[in-house]
Amino acid sequence: MSSADNTSAAEISAPGSSRPDRPGATSDNGDHTALRADIRRLGDLLGETLVRQEGSELLDLVERVRALTRSDGEAAARLLGDTDLATAAKLVRAFSTYFHLANVTEQVHRGRELRARRAAEGGILSRTADMLKDADPEHLRETAAHLGVRPVFTAHPTEAARRSVLTKLRKIAELLEHTDPTERRRTDLRLAESIDLIWQTDELRVARPEPTDEARNAIYYLDELGRGAVGDVLEDLAAELERVGAPLPSGTRPLTFGTWIGGDRDGNPNVTPQVTWDVLILQHEHGITDALEHIDELRGALSNSIRNSGATEELLTSLGHDLELLPEISPRYKRLNAEEPYRLKATCIRQKLLNTRDRLAADTPHVPGRDYLGTAELLDDLSLIQTSLRAHRGSLVADGRLERTLRTLAAFGLQLATMDVREHADAHHHALGQLFDRLGEESWRYVDMPREYRRKLLAKEPVTHTHLTPPTIFRVVMSA
Repeated sequence: MSSADNTSAAEISAPGSSRPDRPGATSDNGDHTALRADIRRLGDLLGETLVRQEGSELLDLVERVRALTRSDGEAAARLLGDTDLATAAKLVRAFSTYFHLANVTEQVHRGRELRARRAAEGGILSRTADMLKDADPEHLRETAAHLGVRPVFTAHPTEAARRSVLTKLRKIAELLEHTDPTERRRTDLRLAESIDLIWQTDELRVARPEPTDEARNAIYYLDELGRGAVGDVLEDLAAELERVGAPLPSGTRPLTFGTWIGGDRDGNPNVTPQVTWDVLILQHEHGITDALEHIDELRGALSNSIRNSGATEELLTSLGHDLELLPEISPRYKRLNAEEPYRLKATCIRQKLLNTRDRLAADTPHVPGRDYLGTAELLDDLSLIQTSLRAHRGSLVADGRLERTLRTLAAFGLQLATMDVREHADAHHHALGQLFDRLGEESWRYVDMPREYRRKLLAKEPVTHTHLTPPTIFRVVMSA
């Protein structure tokens, strides 16, 4: 958006545009100037979009509102009060689009600042490791072995943004990273295209979002994290712990993810058992697809010839077993990769992942050796490759690229995130009341028991009344 004077719409109070001291904003004057320039750049491109898509009248109205909100609030209120509903809706969209663009720009510049700070001072992990160098070594190793962080995506269905919009904003962020002046014309064209597409895209769905829509939104972020950020963090964490004498043991899962989405029944009647099942299947579809990307990368890399390096008997036996149970493996691969057991094993892993995805979609039984029952079986297969590489002069790859893949897949599993099924306490108490009242061992009904009495009763029940529920019913930990 632009105006007749030399002050663009980017000068309005936008995140990062006039408050370098606010949390998350860049603080260096030079970086702040560059930030304002990029916000102005996108604001001007948005103004061109408004003219192309809606005509110059809308841009003129935007500029009038912008100017009045800074100089005469009452006049701005009168102008807005006289605006018809359809025009007002476009006006709101124009400003909300602008703020989306300003926020993305700030994030890009904030990322540059953080990268510069890491280069100068070291990252947060390295600075933390420096503070731990004088800690008790045994305690530090014990802590590293039991380290576990689990960020959780909570359920807010009304805030489910459309993946179409998120993807376009991410594309704009990527384009802003292109700072080569010789590419400016092409970059601006791609930016203008993305802004046009955002303008023509409904920011919110017309239909009310369902839990599965919210799940797709969370999965978008999990997919993106799995493609780079999580691998980087885990690789850096392992390196820093190694540096201070507390190596991260193999098989540990220092970072995993959780979600309430699809399992949060507390006050949400739309979350039914079928919804929970559908979201779990959706998570597995994406988790397996993401795992396939990692395995395909390994397949491309693991061209080690058995004649030049060698392989363990355990790996070769496992590979032979896989080939017997997986007739889907193309004879072409068996012929071309006959001397490349690592690549051929990765091909078998890939086929098992495909079979697992098909099994879940069709809801058919697990077939040992043909698909994976869980993440542990996938990690076991990859560990066979890692052990063989270490034994045959391939430690650099085994402890580098392959270790990164193992830790990333362990973090996400085949399901991306562990779902927490949350239910209102009243539902649990209703079920427990029926069970305790059936036993008839208490002098009063469960529903009439004071809170503290219930708590004591539930605390001792697993020990004294293992017959209270059949073994197939899950026990629930809750606040009585």
